[in-house]
Amino acid sequence: MRLTPYDRDAAVRYAHRWAYGRNPRYYDYEELGGDCTNFASQCLFAGSRVMDYTPTYGWYYIDANRKAPAWTGVPYLFNYLTRTRAAVGPVARDTSIFELEPGDIVQLSFDGARWAHSPVVVAVGAPRTPDNVLLAAHSYDADDRPLSSYEYVNARFLHVYGVYRW
Repeated sequence: MRLTPYDRDAAVRYAHRWAYGRNPRYYDYEELGGDCTNFASQCLFAGSRVMDYTPTYGWYYIDANRKAPAWTGVPYLFNYLTRTRAAVGPVARDTSIFELEPGDIVQLSFDGARWAHSPVVVAVGAPRTPDNVLLAAHSYDADDRPLSSYEYVNARFLHVYGVYRW
């Protein structure tokens, strides 16, 4: 398996295109708990162009009823992206705000107990503070929204460092 570059520009273009709309190729989970991680996965797919069809532990979307938990679930996406097992698909590391780049993922906890939101980084300014990290998201539909405008207790930052391919 080889590590290849993640196309950040493609992920950000996708995020801007669909931040306030829904791509008809994907089910909208808004009424079933939220669409944020589905949207984040779509952006990641735009930047990676590969899915991991491993049952249960992979990262894929076929249709509304045939998808991996990591495609739509906040903690499952974190576990998938930060995995240590070799598998095709995007990979990330849990890092600090200082390593964020466009196309990366931020996950938020609003109550300090569970991770509940997965916006996509679309721009990062200097210095790297919550005011200068701009996000796109579903569920709380947004584009170019500063991280500082969310009322959250905890944030974790996922820097996508590549895509594994066969």
